[in-house]
Amino acid sequence: MNTTFRFVIVLSVFLAFTAHIQPVFASDQKAVLVTGASTGIGREIAETLARDGYFVYAGARKQKDLDALNAIDNMQAVRLDVTVQAEIDAAVETVKEGGKGLHGLINNAGIYIGGPLIEVDVDEVQWLMDVNVYGVIRVTQAFAPMIIESKGRITTVGSIAGILSGRFSGPYSMSKHAIEAYTDSLATEMAKFEVHVSVIEPGNYDSAIADTALARMSDDGYFDDGSYYAEEMKEWFSRPWDRSQYKGPEEVAEAAVDAMFGHSPVRRYMVVPSEEEAGWTIDKAIEELVQLNEWQAYSYTREQLIEKLDAALAPAAANDGD
Repeated sequence: MNTTFRFVIVLSVFLAFTAHIQPVFASDQKAVLVTGASTGIGREIAETLARDGYFVYAGARKQKDLDALNAIDNMQAVRLDVTVQAEIDAAVETVKEGGKGLHGLINNAGIYIGGPLIEVDVDEVQWLMDVNVYGVIRVTQAFAPMIIESKGRITTVGSIAGILSGRFSGPYSMSKHAIEAYTDSLATEMAKFEVHVSVIEPGNYDSAIADTALARMSDDGYFDDGSYYAEEMKEWFSRPWDRSQYKGPEEVAEAAVDAMFGHSPVRRYMVVPSEEEAGWTIDKAIEELVQLNEWQAYSYTREQLIEKLDAALAPAAANDGD
């Protein structure tokens, strides 16, 4: 066997052996943008994705937060206030210049405002909606072309408060209920581009959202003795607002990873720290179903409702068997 022929055989064996190996280049690292990544749930999501080897563009507003995020491996901080279009546009350019494209968008930036709906300052509600709803729309519109190009994924951090709503939580619940409708409509519209859309609905986890809210509401006169709800509001404010009493948001970050990279992502990720919170939320959804059915010309019987429930459960049962 001559030398040339022997070389060809060795080369052929080597190529066959290595054919399944895919070289990993920096440009192959999938990138995800996380808004509101400075603290709490957003920070946990960003750090988890970066630790798992994905590249994270971490949105934040304050320089100290940007510096801290930039110190984390696989992460680049991006100055991003979701209410400022110029900063959103600049963030788009930053991501484009990064050369990695954009596989995923996680709309996490959010704020809390509560109070009696007949008294709450409308300007405060507008600010709440500007961040929690219009901010999501602005950012998603800006990055949609990149997500479509990658056939990637979009998720928004909502809340079980988008299903539940009670005394003095109306403004916040309204904003998160809007995200429910937004998710369903966007998912239908983006399906033609093979982009999966979902919403993550956390329960009570440790986050910084209450700190800013409590200070802002206190400064804005929510203790006013002229309120119809003066006594109730004083009692409401006297409750424990320190969210460090709750579990850390690691479970929420796990849901975000599945929403971005899971083989069978779902539309809704309800993530709660206890069976009690799961029960509250599911019970409320059932209560609304009953209310919708009880006063209409075509009300369904109990048996018909159970048939519909079984039909709705069938796809989930089939997926569990895969």
